Amino acid sequence: MEKSQYEKAVICFSKAITLKPEQTEMYVSQAEAYLQLCDFQSAATCYKRAWLLEPGAFSARLAFIYYLQGQCLFDRGCFLEALEAFRKAAEVKPGCRAYELRSLACLSAAGHHTDCLKLVNDWMVSHGPTLDLYILRARLHKLLNQVTTTSQCYQDVKSALALNPTCPHAAALLDHLQEASERARQKAVDRSLTGQLPEALCMINIALENSPEDAKLYLFRGVLYRWLKDFTAAIEDLVQAVELKDERAVRDGNDEGGSLQHEENFQLVLTYNAFAVECFSKGLYAEATLLLNKAIEEEKGQACLYLNRGDCFFKQGEWTFALHDYQQAEEMMQPDDPSVRLRLAVIYNTLGSHCFQDGCFQEAAEMFSLAVKYNPAAARYYENRSKAFRKGLHFDGARADLICLLILDPTNEELPPMMMSLFPGCSESDVLSSPAAQAVKVQLMENMKACSSSSDQQRLSEKLQKITLVSQSSESQSEEPSGAGGELTLCKQTGGEHFGEEPSADRIEKAFEKKLAKYQGRLEDSRKRGWKANCYPVEVGSRGFAGRSLAKSTPCWA
Repeated sequence: MEKSQYEKAVICFSKAITLKPEQTEMYVSQAEAYLQLCDFQSAATCYKRAWLLEPGAFSARLAFIYYLQGQCLFDRGCFLEALEAFRKAAEVKPGCRAYELRSLACLSAAGHHTDCLKLVNDWMVSHGPTLDLYILRARLHKLLNQVTTTSQCYQDVKSALALNPTCPHAAALLDHLQEASERARQKAVDRSLTGQLPEALCMINIALENSPEDAKLYLFRGVLYRWLKDFTAAIEDLVQAVELKDERAVRDGNDEGGSLQHEENFQLVLTYNAFAVECFSKGLYAEATLLLNKAIEEEKGQACLYLNRGDCFFKQGEWTFALHDYQQAEEMMQPDDPSVRLRLAVIYNTLGSHCFQDGCFQEAAEMFSLAVKYNPAAARYYENRSKAFRKGLHFDGARADLICLLILDPTNEELPPMMMSLFPGCSESDVLSSPAAQAVKVQLMENMKACSSSSDQQRLSEKLQKITLVSQSSESQSEEPSGAGGELTLCKQTGGEHFGEEPSADRIEKAFEKKLAKYQGRLEDSRKRGWKANCYPVEVGSRGFAGRSLAKSTPCWA
């Protein structure tokens, strides 16, 4: 029939419906006439009226009309109008996957990928996951190209391959993701080599989005985080890299990639150590100790970890633990390594100081002897040991250490009172020119040669060879060897500590004032009685018996 005839038929059916509106056939015939005229909206309206008269009788035909209407709109580029028509078709005939797929096509063509993803997620819940749905959702994630969606794309591809390992579409998507990951990784390498660490971090993040199960990428990002001093994120990535490598080894049933796993563990140890150093610099010694404990659990063969943990213990006043860590590092490092020897010297000196303060002079002398053994160039250790020997009545050892102090630090302010106690009536030149001093110098030089690996101590040894013990000039006495006896930065500065020395032996001026004040009351009492009284406090150069110097200093009494 021609178009004009279908139009006449529509008019005739309209008149017939007016006369007999209860006859369903009239609505159906008019709808078919409208359908021939491609008036889908009018045809659908007629079928809706027929459906009201006979519910459910014409649902398939009505859905088909909506489908044709949506397809025509889709071909014309009216995607949202076509979407509405397909949705009506799906409502009339629910469960028809063809209408749902056409709705998805309309959303995709209109660029509404988020709505597409939501629709596919609903299908996954209602119908269950299938190979096609995984691939479809993976492609939608790829189109969205966001951080979370890219990683979800990878997960959907892996799920699809788990259902069908030979699926070509899933394999092609996986290859594309791996290629994108490799390109981003290479850019990250280039940025890191030029020092553009934030840009390198952005690129490695993109690489991980495309391949979130690659342990090498987590290792790379963990190192970048460590360089950027984001230690928490670095530790998380490195731990993730180790776990992924372990899971892969268990899944594959082999032990390949052992070198990579060792590298991951080593980088994790470096991160723990760097984080501990950062905490140490901020005074967080307990936290630094915990981090170094984790590092040592991962790698027990690194001496520097024991050194650093020993420093943390030292700062916390845990002298015994610090000593044990330093001794462990000494066993693992090369003999006479300066970094270990100086620390051991400091800790033994500290332990000796505490023993001295507790009155354990013999133990203090032993500790100071160990400090001298590990750092024979430190004048302070000889000073402390000399005081410990003197308290323990070991005067020969005290005098020998005082000679070493004269050689190493001739300007030390503690020398005058110590000289008056151990060498009463003798000058420094007299002491240094004695045979005993020459023997002490020879022994000191031998000890210095045994520890000649330190550059500062080597310069001090050369200085000792130039000293003339018989007649020293004022210049040679005033010179001080550079770096001699320098303490580590972690060491508490003990300058000003005198380990309980009596004021009469260490501070002459203070002792004079103290004695003057002591007898001031008796002096005033004598004057009140009419007596002529004077007070002359005198510092005697020995204890118990006066020396000849007393007679020289008081000729009026001689």
